[in-house]
This record gives sequence, C-alpha cells and structure tokens, in this order.
Amino acid sequence: MEKNNVAQLVAPEVGAAFAKGLSARTGGQVLVSALLLQGVERVFCVPGESYLDVLDALYDRNEIQVVVAKHEGAAANMAEADGKLTGRPGICMVTRGPGATHASVGVHIAFQDSTPMILFVGQVARGVRGREAFQEVDFASMFTPLAKWATEISDPSRIPEVVARAFQCATSGRPGPVVISLPEDMLEQVCMVSDSAPCMSVKPAPSPGDAAAIREALASACRPMIIVGGSNWSAQACADLATFVRDWNLPVACSFRRQDLFDNRDPRYAGHLSLGVNTKLAQRITQADLIFAIGTRLGDITTNGYTTLVPPRIPQRLIHLHTDSTELGRVFQPDIAVQCTPATAAQTLRSLEPPINLTWGRWTEDAGRDLAEFSATPRQDPLHTGVFMPQVMAHLNSVLPDDAVITNGAGNYAVWVHRFYKYRQPRTELAPICGAMGYGLPAAIAAKLRYPSRSVVCFAGDGCFLMYPQELATAMQFNAHVIVIVVNNGMYGTIRMHQEKRFPGRVVGTQIQIHDFVMLAQSFGAHGELVETADAFPAAFERASKCGRPALIELRTDPLQITPQLRLESM
Repeated sequence: MEKNNVAQLVAPEVGAAFAKGLSARTGGQVLVSALLLQGVERVFCVPGESYLDVLDALYDRNEIQVVVAKHEGAAANMAEADGKLTGRPGICMVTRGPGATHASVGVHIAFQDSTPMILFVGQVARGVRGREAFQEVDFASMFTPLAKWATEISDPSRIPEVVARAFQCATSGRPGPVVISLPEDMLEQVCMVSDSAPCMSVKPAPSPGDAAAIREALASACRPMIIVGGSNWSAQACADLATFVRDWNLPVACSFRRQDLFDNRDPRYAGHLSLGVNTKLAQRITQADLIFAIGTRLGDITTNGYTTLVPPRIPQRLIHLHTDSTELGRVFQPDIAVQCTPATAAQTLRSLEPPINLTWGRWTEDAGRDLAEFSATPRQDPLHTGVFMPQVMAHLNSVLPDDAVITNGAGNYAVWVHRFYKYRQPRTELAPICGAMGYGLPAAIAAKLRYPSRSVVCFAGDGCFLMYPQELATAMQFNAHVIVIVVNNGMYGTIRMHQEKRFPGRVVGTQIQIHDFVMLAQSFGAHGELVETADAFPAAFERASKCGRPALIELRTDPLQITPQLRLESM
C-alpha cells in the first residue's frame, strides 16, 4: 500500500479534508505530530517491524530524540523515570508480543508509583486480529489491570483524539500509565485529520472552608505528624511545603521512597517511612494525635504493613490531601478529606497563619533528634569485612551537589542508601515504590539525558544490576555519563534475609556467583574499578566522576552484614 495513496480515503472524506486545507498523512506521521504537539522531546524504545511507520515519521522530526535501549523492560523503566523527573508522560515504544510483555514491568512501576507514562505497542494487522497471528496479544485486556487506561486505535483519523485523551488521563487525578495498541496496517494507512491541542491537566485545589478546617484541626493538636508523599511535586510546591512546616514548626516524615520531597538536613525532618524504618519513628507515628497526610496514599510500606496505622479507622485524627478523589477514604477513613494537587495543597498550607503559641516544640525537636541518632555514621564492626556502606554514604553526602540524582532498584543494599544519604531537592530520588529490580541503571540513563550537567549516581545490588547490565551499551551510545555503584555481596540479599528468618541454614536459590563487574563494564567501553575497602572509595569515585564516560564502581561488601540491623550468623 503506497503511503501517499489518497484514493484509500472515502471520496466525501477526501473532499471535506481538502476543503479544510489538510494534507494526507500516514497514521505514523499523525502520531508523531500528536506527540510533538503534546511537548514530547524524547522517546525510549526497542525497534520493531510492527511500528516501522512511526520510526520512519520520527526520521523526519529531529525535535524528538529516539533513545534505543537494549531491552524493552529497560526502555519502559527509562520512560517511567523520565515521567518522574518531569511530571509529563514518559514515552516508550515497543513491538507486539515479547516486546510488550517485557515492557509491562515499566507499566507496573508507573501504576504503583503514580507516574505519568504512555506505552505505545505495535500490533498485528487489523485483518488478522483474533486468529492468534504471529505475536498477537489482546493488549487492552492484558494491560487493563496494570494501567489507568488501555486501548487500541483502529482508525488513523482518531489518533489525535486518543493521544490527547491519553495525555489527559496520564496526568490528571492520580498520575499513571496509559497503554495504546497500534495495528501496523493502521499506522501505514493514509488519512486526513487535523491535529489536537495540547492537553491541560485538571488541578483541584482546597476551598477556603477546607483551609479553615485544616487550620483548626492543626491548631488543636498536641502531637501532630506530617506524612508527605505522592508524585509530581514541583520545586515550588516543595518550597511552599517547607515554608508551611517552618512556620508551624511541624515534624515531617516522608513516605516510602519519597525522601526528596523535604530537605533531609532540616531539623524538622523526622525520617523515612520505609523498609528498615527507625523504630522510634514508627512509635512516634502511633503516639501522634493528628496524622496529616499530604499527597501520599499511606501504602503498605509507609504504614509498616498497615501496623503503625491500621485501616480503616485510626485512633488519631486524620487529614488526608490527595490529588485523586478515589484515594480519599479508599483504605483509611479521614476526618478531613480534600482533593487537591501537591502544588495547590502546598500553596494553600503556606498561607495558613499559625497560632501564636505552638505547643509541640519539644515533640518536633525530639523527632529530629531521633533521626540524627538513627542516620549518624556508626563505627565499623571489627567482624565486618569489605566496604563499609555508611562510610560510602557519608562521603557522597559531602561531595555530591544538592541537585545530584540518586537512583536505585530493589534490594537490601538500598536500605543503606535510604538510611544514610541526605536528599535535599525534589526529583533527585528515582526509586521504584513497587520494588522492581533492575530499575536503577535505566533510570540513571534517563536522568542523565534529561539533565546532562547534573551528577547522576546509580546504586544497584549485584542481583539488581544483572537484570539490565546491557544498558551500559545504551549509556555509551547516548553519552549518558552515569556512575553505577554495584554493591556486591554475592547473593539476592532481601530474599536471603527472609530465607534465613524462616528456614535458617537452608540456603537454596539465593546465591549469586561472584562476577567481575569491572571487566563487564570495560567490555562496553565504560570506566570500571573494584573497591574493597571504604577508605579506597573517595579516590575511586573522583576518578569515575572525571573519566568523561559512563563508569562503574564495584563494591565488595560483607555478605554477613545483610542490612544495617541484621547480621547473618554464617554463610
């Protein structure tokens, strides 16, 4: 079928289109135009024959950078990370069947992390749908449980409409992923259709009555606790939040992997509600008489398995502010519930006049002191061998600029990062709330492409890194000079921890053979170094920072020191 064969169009449609001054375009060209109108600057993909017409259209539009990953899961992780960084949908394109199933991990991350993202999936031709054609999957059915919306475009003239709705859906309410299936013959079909306008997200805000009720509830509290979380916090929203917290002298805890929403150096910062939570912070949550949840869903990890806060009704008064009305009262029944975005929430809170006499000064001071003790660099146990992680984190706290981006995937190694690193600015923490392994390196690449002048450091365990090690090739190809720190203890540490608790001494399936990660990095052309003591880390990190290419530092750590709190008895 010729791409410019206007005869494919029904005659009345042709006449109407020409009367409006429209030109004939393929579905692929219409799609790329729609992405440009929505402000897309970059797409992450693994190429596939099912959407060649989109790739061909991208050839003519150099305003959009095409970043080719080496695995669809990594491409989807990159798009999700880009959505976290910008607040706009990260864009991923993959082919049908295996491509889509590989990319599903990124959709799952985007859904649980409330990240705007759009995944475009090439599909078999419309004429063979339903026959289990080569690599055919019903993607609308497959992705419906994982996405905010999953659909297929069967008519190229509806591409502008569907794409506009996808951007609206991905960014409105609780942000999340949208999946769009694209039959390959639809993408090569010629049509005449006008482009849509850029979407505008809905931004609900607290009413004056809401603000008055919040102020009254806060002013009458004795032991208030702020829990801040959720996605799409701008720098201004975080600054407004900080002003409100300072004026009211409130203690602030951040929900799981949202530590970058509040400066961790602030004396009012009470800590991170995460895996390996400070027991004093957990106790303080239960002792509070008012919980003020801003942006967060108060999920499983944040509530320590729904134990510090037990749904549906907690003994404390609960104020819950969230961008999606369906989240309010979904798990916890609030006393005050307000649908609003982080930006409108923080702006309103900043304007609230605090009482003349605040009664919880000691409460806030003690919360900050508890955190200072918990996050202080301890002395290394003489029984420990290898790199002492708190010392590594202390060095990074001293040398990394405030806008450095830290990424990680899943694993016990991340507990060291979350406990000892001090985040200072919003959108500097890229970590999957859903607990997906392998996220750190793809996310770091996306961050470095988005902000080339900023320091980007990826942490990964040995098992986590081995999910997508080939993306070092992507970093090399696109000059993403990230620094990857591989914490190597020769095991799947989190699973080994649970295994030792339930079946002590019965180790199966959790060991990883020690690999030469330095040689692997060098094989891609990246800089690589092995570090076996914490004292050697500063010099190695400086060399990695100045090498002018992607770099990997392998840290050999004590396999017995599985978390800051837990040491195994033996291997």
